[in-house]
Amino acid sequence: MTASQLFAQIQKKQSYLCVGLDTDLEKIPTHLRSLPDPVFEFNRQIIDATHEFAVAYKPNIAFYEALGSKGWESLQKTLEYIPKDIFTIADAKRGDIGNTSSLYARAFFQQMNFDSITVAPYMGEDSVKPFLAFKDKWVILLAHTSNPGASDFQLIESRVTGRKLYEEVILKSKTWGTPDQLMYVVGATQTDKIEAIRELIPDYFFLVPGIGAQGGDLEQVSKFGMNSQCGLLVNSARAIIYASTDRDFAAVAGKEAKKVQEEMERYLQTYL
Repeated sequence: MTASQLFAQIQKKQSYLCVGLDTDLEKIPTHLRSLPDPVFEFNRQIIDATHEFAVAYKPNIAFYEALGSKGWESLQKTLEYIPKDIFTIADAKRGDIGNTSSLYARAFFQQMNFDSITVAPYMGEDSVKPFLAFKDKWVILLAHTSNPGASDFQLIESRVTGRKLYEEVILKSKTWGTPDQLMYVVGATQTDKIEAIRELIPDYFFLVPGIGAQGGDLEQVSKFGMNSQCGLLVNSARAIIYASTDRDFAAVAGKEAKKVQEEMERYLQTYL
């Protein structure tokens, strides 16, 4: 999927919602847990209820690999169930020496057929380039995250340039790939940084986690992060998929996704 194709989906649905499939056996409704594959059944019903409002789905790989081979089966079935016109993100945060990254890329792009994967840039260009070698696949590079420890390293200033580490990562990495290959993770709780980051990379998409349960402000993210092709995929997981833990969980998830989509529609009309 190219950037223009992704933007076409955003325009069609008037949404830039990414639903995070962080499916935890301990949190899904109890009536599902006796089924042969409760994780997939939960995901299936969530997808049925939300696909009208979402342009992307983002399974967090840790929730699946923690279940061993059965978790990988559930993930593959989930991926195959997602409608083909919806962008898929493997939230795996991989990144290693070149030959290892090549194998990670083959696993997620060829074997599982994800559209994109999150990648940690700490090891530099040769750890990222193998992911960029796949046609119509995307690397989503960690830039400035929302977690409490983000400031441990990301905000360290260079004595040479005066720029913070996350700024150096962005400026260096944007030379590795085009806006049809690279996106950047920018946390929703970092609204004071989003405008400045947009100035550094005006044409690239941002994947923005932290809306909903983590308290990110969707309007501020939209106001300061949007570009001429929207340029945003805003992720919400817990606030949608666990809005109810009863038998009505899918219907409630659909209602929550619709609320977010309707808010996004207003911001697209205002800021695009």
